[in-house]
Amino acid sequence: MTKLTTKLTGEMPRRIAAEALGSALLAGCVIGSGILASRMAQGNDAVALLGNTAATAAMLFVLIVSLGPISGAHFNPAVTLVMVLRREMSFAAAPFYVVAQIAGCVLGAWLAHAMFEVPVLQVATTVRAGPAQALSEGVATFALVFAILGAVRWRPDAVPATVALVITAGYWWTASTSFANPAITIARAMSDTFAGVRPQDAPMFIGAQFAGALIAAGLCGVLFRKEA
Repeated sequence: MTKLTTKLTGEMPRRIAAEALGSALLAGCVIGSGILASRMAQGNDAVALLGNTAATAAMLFVLIVSLGPISGAHFNPAVTLVMVLRREMSFAAAPFYVVAQIAGCVLGAWLAHAMFEVPVLQVATTVRAGPAQALSEGVATFALVFAILGAVRWRPDAVPATVALVITAGYWWTASTSFANPAITIARAMSDTFAGVRPQDAPMFIGAQFAGALIAAGLCGVLFRKEA
């Protein structure tokens, strides 16, 4: 999630590939670690969530360090929207990023299923409904975007650790366990595992995620503006 102006240039295929690969590895890690953690925890959801959290944070750090210089390491349509609004990415390039992010996350979910020998094609049944869950997703995405923009403004070298840490915290202090990403929400709706979310609950999550991201972008535009 390094600061990067992305236009429709010859570099776009490389950047799109980076977004797709990063999204696939991230979703595969979230879902795969959730499957393994729930199997090994023997019914202890707290232990399962701890394993899921650690794997996700570690993977995020690695992906941002490795792919950030190429694509900005968004892996998240809400982050891409914020970068467009901040004029750090062209509007024309954004749809390519979003398609790559969604496709990558879905492929990552299928990869996780295949690795753990469960049906590749699934529909989630985990209920995550209600205003508290929507509020949690709005708050989680607000915190994510706030952390990204704050780190970019003050400590760009700390972006990977900052993002990994805010997601680690989000797993434990939000009622929804911090999806904070519309693309991964879609993928998790296609996974009837520990990390799943029912398809009928996903639109509420996605709406709240975009709302949280926009509120964070507006606030950060005031707090972190550069002095004239």
